[in-house]
This record gives sequence, C-alpha cells and structure tokens, in this order.
Amino acid sequence: MNVERQARLPQSLLLLLGSCLPVLGAVLLAPILPRMQEHFADTPGVAVLVPIALTLPALMIALLAPVAGIIADRLGRKPLLIGAMLFYTVCGVLPLWLESLQLIVISRAGIGVAEAAIMTCCTTMMGDYYSGARRERMFALQMVATSLSAAIFIAVGGVLGEHGWRTPFALYGLGLVFLPLMAWLLWEPRAHVAAAPATARQAFPWRPLAPLYALAFLAGLSLFIVPVQVGYLLNLLHVQGSQQIGMTMGASQFGVLVGALSFRLFSGVPAYRQVLLAFVAAGIGGGLLAVADSHGLVVIAVLINGLGIGLMMPTLLTWIMAQIDFRQRGRAAGGFTAMFFAGEFASPLVVLAITGGVSSALPAALGIVAGLQLLVALACIRLRGRAAVFPSAVVADPDS
Repeated sequence: MNVERQARLPQSLLLLLGSCLPVLGAVLLAPILPRMQEHFADTPGVAVLVPIALTLPALMIALLAPVAGIIADRLGRKPLLIGAMLFYTVCGVLPLWLESLQLIVISRAGIGVAEAAIMTCCTTMMGDYYSGARRERMFALQMVATSLSAAIFIAVGGVLGEHGWRTPFALYGLGLVFLPLMAWLLWEPRAHVAAAPATARQAFPWRPLAPLYALAFLAGLSLFIVPVQVGYLLNLLHVQGSQQIGMTMGASQFGVLVGALSFRLFSGVPAYRQVLLAFVAAGIGGGLLAVADSHGLVVIAVLINGLGIGLMMPTLLTWIMAQIDFRQRGRAAGGFTAMFFAGEFASPLVVLAITGGVSSALPAALGIVAGLQLLVALACIRLRGRAAVFPSAVVADPDS
C-alpha cells in the first residue's frame, strides 16, 4: 500500500460507485425494451437485435476484462480508468441521437469494452489502496453497492422510460461527473512503477486461481437465476401482480445484502468453508424454489438463496486477491470480472437449455441448478489446503 497517501471516504465512494456503472449497462434497458422494439419494428432482425443490445455489454466484459487487467498491470490503473470513463460516457449517450438500431448495438458493445476496464480497475485499486480488514470490508461493500444500484437503476430506468425510450440513455452522462473526480481524487499506486519491470519475469499463478475462477463463473450464473426466472415461476403459480413480484425481488435483494454484510462476521473462518456455506445456502434456496407451491414459500426460498449469493462474491474476490501480489493484481481482478460476467451471461442460456423453452419445466430446471450448487459446495472441501486460514492472512500483502 502507498504509505504516503491513505485512501479515505472520497476514494472509497468513487471506487464503489465506479463498480456500479457496469450494473447500469446491464439493467438500464430492461424496462424500455418493448418500446425500443416497437420503434424499430421495421428493422430486419429487430427481435434479435433489441435483446442483444441489453446483454452485449455483459458479454464484452466477459471477453475483455482479462485484457483490461493486463493493460492495468503494465500501463497503470488510473490512466486506463480515466480513458475508459471517457469512452463509457461517449458510447453511453450516443443512442440519444442514433437512428440506426445496428449503430446502437455497436455503441452498446463500446459500453461493454469501457465497463470491462472500469470494473477491473476499480476492483484492482481497491486491492491496491487497502489491505487486511479494510480490503475485506471494501469487497463486501462492493457487493452491497452493486446490488442496491441494480434495484435503483431498474426503477429509474422505468421512470425515465415513460418519457420515451431514448431518455434513460441520458443517465450515462453520469460519467461526466465521475471523470473529473476520479482524475482529481484517485492516484496511481506508487508501487506500480517499481514493480512493473518484474511483471514479465513472474508467471501468473493460474493453477491456484483456476478453481476460484470456476467458482466465480458459477457465482455469476447463480446470481442471475432469481432476477431472470422468478417472474416466470410466479406466473406458473398464478401469481401475476406486480406488487407481489416486486416483493419477491426485494426479498432476494435483501438476502444478497445481508449475505454480503455477514462476510465480516466469518473472520477467522477458512475461506473454503465460507464458500461451501454460500453454495449450500444458494442450493437450499434454489431447491425450495423448485418445489415451492405458494408465493410465501417462493419469498423464503429467494431470501435463503440471496444469503448464499451475497456471501459468495466478497469471499471469492478476497481469496483471489490474497493469492497474488501487486504486479499481477490487475490480471487477477480482470479474470474474476470476466468469469463472473460470463456466468451472468450464460445463466438464462443454461436454464433455457434445460427447459427446452417449455415453461412448465422451469421448476425441474431450478432443481437441477440447485443440485449443481450443492455438489459444488461439496467440491469446495477439496480446496481446504489452499486456504488454511481466512484469505486476508493467507499471503502477506507485499505493498501494505
């Protein structure tokens, strides 16, 4: 850690809020998709292009976050973050004026490129600026912030969408607020200059990180199960009221928040046990979801599921960061970001592959996913040798 400059509340807020921007790309368009599709009804392939406009940023993050991590390690975190914020703002607001659906889709791809760098840099700089308990707290708060922002952005997108399908894109103008603040208040960690020449000489520890990246993929897949599928499940139970569906989503988000905040309560518990517990909770919640025959049981199920999901993310991220030093922190964060968003992107596709598009098969598909989560929990026992103590104490932080 830089001994001359200590990160305080302004830096914490900027990095946490910056981590929320990729969530904006994922959820902002959801409320306006029908209007957008209606506007471009005469465009060939509109039924495919409009949904792609929603999901393409997540795919780009999954593909390019590792590249962003390599650039962050070699050229620096702050320059990449500032450039990405500028590109994010430009690509984000372009649909306010673009008249071609194809060009809008391309601009959404640009958003994904920028978000890959933003998410990677913010996560990496959290690892740079903080160590020990403060780093663990920041990673937990990152999960809390992104979960809250998802709910807020969906609501704001819906309200702005009432004034036209283009209006929500104006929210990307927030980049103009973050850009000067990041340039002013954030700094390039000084250790980067001294460490850079050694980067090429030290091999990246793929072997210990590979199973953790696989768990990150499954965590991303698990996270999107409830938001995408629970509405369809409630319809099968003849629950169609928006208030009831909203209450169910709220219970899930509450579970995620409590799970993330409870991360600190497990200080001293080996990391593999925390991940095991997280997947057990997610699996139990998913299993209850598969057999639920009432709205009340669905609410309980998503709450338990959310507790597990919320605990997964900060535990895995802290564990990964404990395995590497400053010189490779960007690559490690990029790999985590890529696998997590790849899991999000694959989540609806996996369920669709299991159900074959038959809605009545959804409970069985959720049961299969829950069974997979429980099997993964058992597999975590094999990782016990890699985290004999809590992640923050596994490897001494070289720059703290």
